[in-house]
Amino acid sequence: MTNKITVLLVEDEPTLAAIIKESLETREFLVSIAINGVDGWEQFKKYKPDVCIVDVMLPRKDGFSLVSEIRLIDEKMPIIFLTARRETEDVIRGLEIGADDYMKKPFSLEELVLRLKAVVRRSELFTSKYSLEKPQKVGCYLLNYKKLTLQRDNNNIRLSQREADLLQLLIAAKNKLLDRKTALIKLWGEDDPFAARSMDVYITRLRKYFIDDSSIEIINVRGKGYSLKEYS
Repeated sequence: MTNKITVLLVEDEPTLAAIIKESLETREFLVSIAINGVDGWEQFKKYKPDVCIVDVMLPRKDGFSLVSEIRLIDEKMPIIFLTARRETEDVIRGLEIGADDYMKKPFSLEELVLRLKAVVRRSELFTSKYSLEKPQKVGCYLLNYKKLTLQRDNNNIRLSQREADLLQLLIAAKNKLLDRKTALIKLWGEDDPFAARSMDVYITRLRKYFIDDSSIEIINVRGKGYSLKEYS
């Protein structure tokens, strides 16, 4: 039995993978390496790690495809993408697929360690705090945090873990201000411009889910944060 955080690292650059593995294991992580997307999928199913680090550009199966498959069977697994790509569209695509964080190469190993701990801590925090609660009413919908769903009549919307986490924070501050910095620190572990852009993407997606519900509005309080307004 071990209390170490288990990590599945899917990275096809042997030197980089070895450096990351050595660095993490000196910090009390246990790391398993997969050198391509197919191997990553098999190791994920076999070992069920605590967190995954996945390179985008992989042989045999790319990182986007791998993470999409992981999300089909595990919607709560903390996942960090690594990539040499710089395009904003790639970042948005990774977040939409279900990544919890996105690091661009080259990166600091110290920063990677901090982000790993942050995504695992957030996962544990939200699961312990909300998973046993009854579904919560949000306008005409019911949020089931445990099942990651928004339900209205026969319309059942599947949420990503990050969407559910952010919506839960908005509900907790309903009709009040959800401070932008507070939300970024709780969900991303930092409040830098990249994290802020990521949160904007998720806010846009949540707004689309409620587009047919006139009793709910997520408004932007410029320079301060967001507010979930519920009208009678």
